[in-house]
Amino acid sequence: MAPDSALAALNLAVVGHVEWVSFVAVEQLPVAGSIDRATAFLEEPAGGGAVVAVQLARLSGKRVRFFTSLGRDATGERSAERLTELGLDLEVAWRDAPTRRGVSFVDRAGDRSITVIGERLAPLARDPLPWADLAGCDGVFVTAADAAALQQCRRARLLGATPRVGLPLLEASGVSCDALIGSALDPGEQVPAGFLSRPPQLRIATEGAAGGWSEPGGRFAAQALVAPPVDSYGCGDSFAAGVMAGLAAGWTAAAAINLGARCGAECAVAFGPYARPN
Repeated sequence: MAPDSALAALNLAVVGHVEWVSFVAVEQLPVAGSIDRATAFLEEPAGGGAVVAVQLARLSGKRVRFFTSLGRDATGERSAERLTELGLDLEVAWRDAPTRRGVSFVDRAGDRSITVIGERLAPLARDPLPWADLAGCDGVFVTAADAAALQQCRRARLLGATPRVGLPLLEASGVSCDALIGSALDPGEQVPAGFLSRPPQLRIATEGAAGGWSEPGGRFAAQALVAPPVDSYGCGDSFAAGVMAGLAAGWTAAAAINLGARCGAECAVAFGPYARPN
């Protein structure tokens, strides 16, 4: 998706995690005892934080600050280099631990199965990162942090997050998000009614090709694909980035959700989270 001039003035940031992912296209997802041949392969630094940040950079046409944590290893260094190439200005808390990796298999129908390897590394409030700069942001989206870092993020004009940050952590932070965006189909992203004493102003749950729902707002439709689906990896994160950008620009929730749906649909017709559709 080309940069949107209406979003070019925004100062956006993401606080979250990175996984170095091997993307493997196969005819069908692996089953026990099978030996399959890949039809396509690539490697990228991905994970929710990275995907949201890169999508925001593409939407705004400007570099986006990304507060993250990486291991002091070759994978961490490769991740930092590639994310910089993709339009991000990194603020990295380096750890004496392995950078998390992952493998994403995708079949010919575009369905994917992900296995992550290692612990998720998250930026923490005690890390010597320029947390005070977040106060000047129009919007900050969070995929991984601790409670104190969430409090720093709340200083931005608009705060969005995924439920994968952790509902107990959200509750412990005392922070209320402007937008909590996740998947209605993913068990790790469910938000039981009444769990948060400070519920988000806007709750959005996606349902893939069925669209999804928002509260307030009700159901919304998915964007029609311009080509057959190729890879569903990153579609939800791309959707979240579009919603976040629209809300930060002052758009209505419906308009922001429509932008998110366009971003998710574009991601679905390309291999990997950053490829441009043909």
